[in-house]
Amino acid sequence: MDVVDKVTRSRMMSGIKGKNTKPELLVRKALHARGFRYRLHDDALAGKPDLVLPKFHAVVFIHGCYWHGHDCHLFRLPATNTQFWSGKIARNRLRDEENVRLLTGSGWRVLTVWECALRGKARVDDFPNVIDGICRWLVASDALSLEIRGPADAQSPSG
Repeated sequence: MDVVDKVTRSRMMSGIKGKNTKPELLVRKALHARGFRYRLHDDALAGKPDLVLPKFHAVVFIHGCYWHGHDCHLFRLPATNTQFWSGKIARNRLRDEENVRLLTGSGWRVLTVWECALRGKARVDDFPNVIDGICRWLVASDALSLEIRGPADAQSPSG
């Protein structure tokens, strides 16, 4: 049973941002300061990537660990309405996988930056190193994809 009424819960949930989150703004500002130019939330591409860098034929997703069901300290399935939330998060994960498949199939390279790399108790201590890694991947890597996670997890390039 929910501790608040439906109207209050609806108002609370509608206040959760999907775009221009703090982690997204951090990465955008840092990349812009290093001279990278990008488009935001291009709805012509699968998943409306947070950043689109056409010059590098690359897209960047900055995922919230809770909403995308990341296996880290920032994700915990709620104790109430568990069936609903597990289904919702499972659908989000499947949609993420499909979006990456569609993008890489169309020749785009895909970078996923997880929230846990940028905030929380296990965040990467040196934010400039995170940005350095993103820049290296954009400019000098042939890898089709890269995930940047909190240091408790390994960074895992693939492709």
